[in-house]
Amino acid sequence: MARPTTKQALLEAANTNFEALWQTIDSMTKTALATEFDFSDDVKKKEAHWQRDKNLRDVLIHLYEWHQLLIHWIESNMAGNKADFLPEPYNWKTYGEMNVEFWQKHQKTKLEKSKDMLKTSHQSVLQLIENFSNEQLFTKKVYDWTGTTTLGSYCVSATSSHYDWAVKKIKAHIKKCSG
Repeated sequence: MARPTTKQALLEAANTNFEALWQTIDSMTKTALATEFDFSDDVKKKEAHWQRDKNLRDVLIHLYEWHQLLIHWIESNMAGNKADFLPEPYNWKTYGEMNVEFWQKHQKTKLEKSKDMLKTSHQSVLQLIENFSNEQLFTKKVYDWTGTTTLGSYCVSATSSHYDWAVKKIKAHIKKCSG
């Protein structure tokens, strides 16, 4: 699927990939759900997230927290309160530490709760996107707070692209569990 460049394509991709995420989750066996994610023996999986996320809840919470970043960033800036996408003290070189902080924050969150949180935040993000026009989402420099990137690009990253990342991770875990 091509990266969305219109509001309609963004909403469709977000919903399509969100549905694909739930279909993948629903395909998990009890064994896959009960088995800790472990990709330590795969030399191709070097990024920090392959070691960070140990179960489905961790993946879902990661998506939820990135929704919260997007929502807070958009709502703050639209209200005239200048805010960066990443909260201090994080930046694009240190956001991995922020992801670990999210992971730590939710170690007592139950899987069912994480599912509900993500479903709710997905709907909140879609409602937020609905408030913007194609031009507002996909024209550069409409908002000074988006820098050189479009608002829509941030929305794609926090929705359809992130859901695709989660599906790939969960499928890799399912494959590992099935032998």
